[in-house]
Amino acid sequence: MSVLALVFAFLMILIAAWLRAAGTAITRIPRADALRDASDDVRGAGTVAELLDQREAITPAVGVVASAFLVAGAVVTTAVIAQGMALGGALLVSLAVGVVSFLVGDLIPRRIGRLKPAGLAYRSHRLLDWSIRLGGWANDLLPEPENGLEEEDEDEDDEADEQERELIDSVLEFGETIVREVMTPRPDMVTIPVTGTIQELIELSTEEGFSRIPVASNGDIAGMVIVKDLLRMLTDEDHKPETVGDVMRPVEFVPETKLAAALLAEMQDSHTHQVIVVDEYGDVVGLVTIEDLLEELVGEIADETDNDEALIVDEGEGWWVDARLPVDDLLKVAGVEAPDDYEGDTVGGLVLALAERVPEEGEVFHFEQLALTVIRMQGRRVAEVKVAVSERAETT
Repeated sequence: MSVLALVFAFLMILIAAWLRAAGTAITRIPRADALRDASDDVRGAGTVAELLDQREAITPAVGVVASAFLVAGAVVTTAVIAQGMALGGALLVSLAVGVVSFLVGDLIPRRIGRLKPAGLAYRSHRLLDWSIRLGGWANDLLPEPENGLEEEDEDEDDEADEQERELIDSVLEFGETIVREVMTPRPDMVTIPVTGTIQELIELSTEEGFSRIPVASNGDIAGMVIVKDLLRMLTDEDHKPETVGDVMRPVEFVPETKLAAALLAEMQDSHTHQVIVVDEYGDVVGLVTIEDLLEELVGEIADETDNDEALIVDEGEGWWVDARLPVDDLLKVAGVEAPDDYEGDTVGGLVLALAERVPEEGEVFHFEQLALTVIRMQGRRVAEVKVAVSERAETT
């Protein structure tokens, strides 16, 4: 009988330890990570993501259930071992069992839960779900917050969840994004000729606010200038540079079809901040900075030198649109669903596809329920477009 009691006590303490480790592990997992793993069909990740939706209830609920198992195991163990002992010996046994139970059933499991939280939590998802349901009443023992504070907390939770969803969507989309979709196109690139003077370089950098400027030579990109290099060179009285060619560095080229995620990893490894993009014929079509890639994940990154530049402006009866605006963004603002067979990049590219030639200012083209009027051309490039909802519906 004593053996069975000890086995029962051991199982109680073991379950308590498992619960405590799993409870510690799940609280260290960002819900965004659990949702991402769930989208990758990782077993248990979906349940963990649902439990993390009410993160504040996890610790008290798991704690109550784990403590109940731990106390049950400690009491039975003490009763069996101290049976027939004098009072002093029974007290010593109780103290020893309490210390061992605390170490084995609480302190050590907490440490284990911090080592590999995701794997432990996912494997324990059923036990966690059951214990949180069973111990959920523990939250009722906590004082209720004031209504105003409760509403504020709910609003903050909703905002945090929305940010998590947006970040997950950005990460998933980023995995399929190619360099052409995030690059600054060649017409918008700020360059300086290789024969330009240092003074011209300083003036261009001051006017445009760029610290890295591509160097052009015979219609191609020959290198790149990092303005910070001038600080060291200008203090050298014996070897002051005279032209841009004296200070330019080599530049890296990447194909426009390269995956943006792969490029970001390569730029991080090589400590490269800017690369030049070429098409299948080797012609320069744009440039990409590491900031461009990061913005695809976390949104616009602006500093104190950046000017706010809206690519779309609501004018009441329509929208003024910079032709660099992605077509998906325009359709989202206009409330128009893109055709399944359409794959486009910018509004300017859409206009060119509809025209099948270089359009003229004032021409109107139709796409779905939208009428696109060319407002301004920049050479052979569409620069500005007026967009309005039209009753006519045509699709390329």
